[in-house]
Amino acid sequence: MSERVIAPRNRGFLFLDSHPAGCTRLVEDMWQAIPAPATAPTGDGPVALVIGSSAGYGLAATVAGLKRAGIRGIGICFEKAPTERRSATAGWYRTAATADLAGAAGRDMVFLNGDAFADSMKSHTGDLIKERFGGRLDYLIYSVAAPRRTDPDTGITYASVLKPIGQAYRTKTLVFGDEGAPEVREVETAPAEGDDIQQTVGVMGGADWDRWISHLADRGLLAEGFTTAALSYIGSPLTAAIYRQGTIGAAKAHLEATARTLNERLGKLVGGRAVTSVNGAAVTQSSTAIPGIALYVGLLRGVLGDALVPPAGQLADLWDQLTGTAPLTVDDEGRVRLDTWELTDDVQAAVAERWKEATTGNIAELAALDWFQAEVRRLYGFDVPGIDYARSAETAVSWPTHTP
Repeated sequence: MSERVIAPRNRGFLFLDSHPAGCTRLVEDMWQAIPAPATAPTGDGPVALVIGSSAGYGLAATVAGLKRAGIRGIGICFEKAPTERRSATAGWYRTAATADLAGAAGRDMVFLNGDAFADSMKSHTGDLIKERFGGRLDYLIYSVAAPRRTDPDTGITYASVLKPIGQAYRTKTLVFGDEGAPEVREVETAPAEGDDIQQTVGVMGGADWDRWISHLADRGLLAEGFTTAALSYIGSPLTAAIYRQGTIGAAKAHLEATARTLNERLGKLVGGRAVTSVNGAAVTQSSTAIPGIALYVGLLRGVLGDALVPPAGQLADLWDQLTGTAPLTVDDEGRVRLDTWELTDDVQAAVAERWKEATTGNIAELAALDWFQAEVRRLYGFDVPGIDYARSAETAVSWPTHTP
């Protein structure tokens, strides 16, 4: 039966099922939390492509773009359908809910499920832009987090790793036992070796973003003033050794270098621009896998409380800047900074002090553990207010279809 009671089953931060109704409500709540624009969008709205539209910042970019900027266009993600034994992935249900909201708002939004790294997906997307959206793309948001990528030119498959560079990294980290009891542990991660850096840059760097822009430009699909933004993260000095100064940081540096190259090309080609958007910390499915990040985000929330800006709020700000509703403000490296609330000296000093003091015995006093655990569960549709989890839920939700 496709209708059943779905209870959370997890191995650490990884859940084996997701809850359709919870995922739907989560997207609806995100929509409600985004302020409506001062002037309601009129006409058809700008055409946007969001690559990585089903989770984290990419989902926030899609929902905020629909409500705040009145976008129409295409979202691309890679999700698993429901089976007789398992629910669909959470992103599957979130995409269905996003499509419903887009339809209710009168926005023509198409969602494609497949490998964004593949040239076949680029070709299909280009066809849709040409045939359905007038042949001109105004915005492209690139928000891809993936474990591996196959280069279409060489056939080489790259696999990303989370490792420090130069020496082993020992850090505190936060884990939860089978009964949900928090524990602060020390873990050590071996340094990158061999071609680990090249492999990670091959997946998470700017090569595929550049390939998307080149494909669309070659087909004449970029509108005058076309703007593209790749979503990125810098983070705290507390996590720098494993993140910004590690293999993933090398990939982010490549992404930012790609932005500078693309910005020059697009300026000459269509009077356009390319930026990276440095977002603030959040609980996402990819971030929970990074040693130390769970502890850091829990402590950050403990310091900031409700002043921690959620992804939807950050991406609403980004859309305002991209569309000209607010001035586009970049740092010396050409990056839009949506993380300033996180990286102020006083906030970082407070988090660092709690980090130094944190033990299993006192972590409940220092970090927002209930909030963090609930955020992790909400990634999969659990712990969402207003959902009766004792009731059966329909797991066989169809992928949103689009008609000409």
